[in-house]
Amino acid sequence: MIEQIYTYFTIETLYMWINLGVLPFWLILIFFPQSYLCRFFVTSIFPFFVLSGIYVFILYKSYSIGYDFNGNFNLYLGLNELSRLFEEQLYIMIFWTHFIAINLFVGGWIVKDSQKFLINKILLSVPLLITYLIGPIGIFIYWVIRIFYAKRINLYE
Repeated sequence: MIEQIYTYFTIETLYMWINLGVLPFWLILIFFPQSYLCRFFVTSIFPFFVLSGIYVFILYKSYSIGYDFNGNFNLYLGLNELSRLFEEQLYIMIFWTHFIAINLFVGGWIVKDSQKFLINKILLSVPLLITYLIGPIGIFIYWVIRIFYAKRINLYE
Protein backbone atom coordinates (compact mmCIF):
# COMPACT_ATOMS: atom_id res chain seq x y z
CA MET A 1 0.00 0.00 0.00
CA ILE A 2 2.77 2.46 0.90
CA GLU A 3 4.55 1.60 -2.34
CA GLN A 4 1.38 2.46 -4.29
CA ILE A 5 1.18 5.83 -2.55
CA TYR A 6 4.87 6.44 -3.22
CA THR A 7 4.51 5.66 -6.94
CA TYR A 8 1.37 7.84 -7.18
CA PHE A 9 3.22 10.96 -6.06
CA THR A 10 5.26 11.64 -9.14
CA ILE A 11 6.78 15.08 -9.68
CA GLU A 12 3.94 16.07 -12.02
CA THR A 13 1.32 14.95 -9.49
CA LEU A 14 3.03 16.84 -6.67
CA TYR A 15 3.21 19.95 -8.83
CA MET A 16 -0.51 19.75 -9.54
CA TRP A 17 -1.42 19.14 -5.87
CA ILE A 18 0.81 21.94 -4.58
CA ASN A 19 -0.73 24.42 -7.00
CA LEU A 20 -4.29 23.32 -6.28
CA GLY A 21 -3.67 22.87 -2.56
CA VAL A 22 -2.45 26.41 -2.00
CA LEU A 23 -5.46 28.03 -3.71
CA PRO A 24 -7.90 27.60 -0.79
CA PHE A 25 -5.41 29.32 1.51
CA TRP A 26 -5.11 32.28 -0.85
CA LEU A 27 -8.88 32.47 -1.37
CA ILE A 28 -9.37 32.59 2.39
CA LEU A 29 -6.69 35.30 2.68
CA ILE A 30 -8.33 37.40 -0.04
CA PHE A 31 -12.04 36.95 0.77
CA PHE A 32 -12.07 36.23 4.52
CA PRO A 33 -8.93 37.88 5.96
CA GLN A 34 -10.49 38.63 9.36
CA SER A 35 -12.19 35.28 9.91
CA TYR A 36 -11.33 32.66 12.50
CA LEU A 37 -10.79 30.24 9.61
CA CYS A 38 -8.05 32.49 8.24
CA ARG A 39 -6.40 32.91 11.61
CA PHE A 40 -6.55 29.20 12.44
CA PHE A 41 -5.61 27.66 9.08
CA VAL A 42 -3.80 30.21 6.95
CA THR A 43 -1.83 32.52 9.22
CA SER A 44 -0.83 29.70 11.56
CA ILE A 45 1.84 27.03 11.17
CA PHE A 46 -0.59 24.61 9.47
CA PRO A 47 0.12 25.36 5.77
CA PHE A 48 3.86 25.48 6.39
CA PHE A 49 3.74 22.16 8.19
CA VAL A 50 2.11 20.64 5.09
CA LEU A 51 4.47 22.38 2.66
CA SER A 52 7.47 21.32 4.77
CA GLY A 53 6.30 17.73 4.55
CA ILE A 54 6.11 18.02 0.77
CA TYR A 55 9.56 19.62 0.73
CA VAL A 56 11.02 16.78 2.79
CA PHE A 57 9.34 14.22 0.52
CA ILE A 58 10.88 15.86 -2.56
CA LEU A 59 14.28 15.90 -0.86
CA TYR A 60 13.88 12.22 0.04
CA LYS A 61 12.85 11.36 -3.52
CA SER A 62 15.86 13.31 -4.82
CA TYR A 63 18.20 11.54 -2.44
CA SER A 64 16.82 8.12 -3.32
CA ILE A 65 17.59 8.56 -7.03
CA GLY A 66 21.09 9.90 -6.33
CA TYR A 67 20.58 13.61 -6.97
CA ASP A 68 23.80 15.64 -6.59
CA PHE A 69 22.94 18.14 -3.83
CA ASN A 70 26.47 19.55 -3.81
CA GLY A 71 25.88 20.73 -7.37
CA ASN A 72 23.19 23.09 -6.09
CA PHE A 73 25.86 25.41 -4.75
CA ASN A 74 27.00 26.03 -8.33
CA LEU A 75 24.02 28.34 -8.80
CA TYR A 76 26.13 31.13 -7.31
CA LEU A 77 28.72 30.78 -10.08
CA GLY A 78 26.58 32.37 -12.79
CA LEU A 79 23.40 32.24 -14.83
CA ASN A 80 24.62 29.30 -16.90
CA GLU A 81 24.97 27.18 -13.76
CA LEU A 82 21.56 28.30 -12.54
CA SER A 83 19.94 27.38 -15.83
CA ARG A 84 21.67 23.99 -15.68
CA LEU A 85 20.05 23.40 -12.28
CA PHE A 86 16.63 24.20 -13.71
CA GLU A 87 17.01 21.35 -16.18
CA GLU A 88 16.35 18.96 -13.26
CA GLN A 89 12.64 18.51 -12.47
CA LEU A 90 13.32 17.74 -8.83
CA TYR A 91 15.25 20.98 -8.38
CA ILE A 92 12.39 22.90 -10.01
CA MET A 93 9.98 21.28 -7.54
CA ILE A 94 12.21 22.18 -4.58
CA PHE A 95 12.37 25.75 -5.87
CA TRP A 96 8.62 25.91 -6.58
CA THR A 97 7.66 24.58 -3.14
CA HIS A 98 10.02 27.13 -1.60
CA PHE A 99 8.45 29.92 -3.68
CA ILE A 100 4.88 28.89 -2.84
CA ALA A 101 5.64 28.71 0.90
CA ILE A 102 7.34 32.10 1.01
CA ASN A 103 4.56 33.82 -0.94
CA LEU A 104 1.93 32.29 1.34
CA PHE A 105 3.88 33.39 4.40
CA VAL A 106 4.07 36.94 3.04
CA GLY A 107 0.35 36.90 2.26
CA GLY A 108 -0.37 35.85 5.85
CA TRP A 109 1.92 38.57 7.14
CA ILE A 110 0.15 41.18 5.00
CA VAL A 111 -3.21 40.12 6.44
CA LYS A 112 -1.96 40.18 10.04
CA ASP A 113 -0.22 43.52 9.56
CA SER A 114 -3.23 45.08 7.84
CA GLN A 115 -5.41 44.27 10.83
CA LYS A 116 -3.28 46.56 13.00
CA PHE A 117 -4.17 49.51 10.76
CA LEU A 118 -7.76 48.50 9.93
CA ILE A 119 -7.09 48.45 6.20
CA ASN A 120 -10.19 47.84 4.10
CA LYS A 121 -10.35 44.18 3.02
CA ILE A 122 -11.42 45.09 -0.52
CA LEU A 123 -8.38 47.33 -0.88
CA LEU A 124 -6.25 44.63 0.74
CA SER A 125 -7.29 42.10 -1.92
CA VAL A 126 -5.25 43.94 -4.57
CA PRO A 127 -1.80 43.48 -2.98
CA LEU A 128 -2.73 39.95 -1.86
CA LEU A 129 -3.63 38.90 -5.39
CA ILE A 130 -0.48 40.50 -6.76
CA THR A 131 1.62 38.86 -4.02
CA TYR A 132 0.18 35.49 -5.02
CA LEU A 133 1.17 36.10 -8.64
CA ILE A 134 4.26 38.35 -8.39
CA GLY A 135 5.49 38.33 -4.76
CA PRO A 136 7.74 41.39 -4.37
CA ILE A 137 5.49 43.77 -6.32
CA GLY A 138 2.54 42.83 -4.11
CA ILE A 139 4.56 43.56 -0.98
CA PHE A 140 5.53 46.96 -2.40
CA ILE A 141 1.90 47.81 -3.24
CA TYR A 142 0.85 46.79 0.25
CA TRP A 143 3.59 48.97 1.73
CA VAL A 144 2.32 51.98 -0.25
CA ILE A 145 -1.26 51.35 0.94
CA ARG A 146 -0.01 50.86 4.49
CA ILE A 147 1.68 54.28 4.47
CA PHE A 148 -1.68 55.97 3.93
CA TYR A 149 -3.41 54.01 6.69
CA ALA A 150 -0.54 54.23 9.18
CA LYS A 151 0.07 57.91 8.31
CA ARG A 152 3.80 57.41 8.62
CA ILE A 153 6.72 55.80 6.84
CA ASN A 154 8.55 53.21 8.91
CA LEU A 155 11.28 51.32 7.09
CA TYR A 156 12.24 48.83 9.81
CA GLU A 157 9.03 47.60 11.41
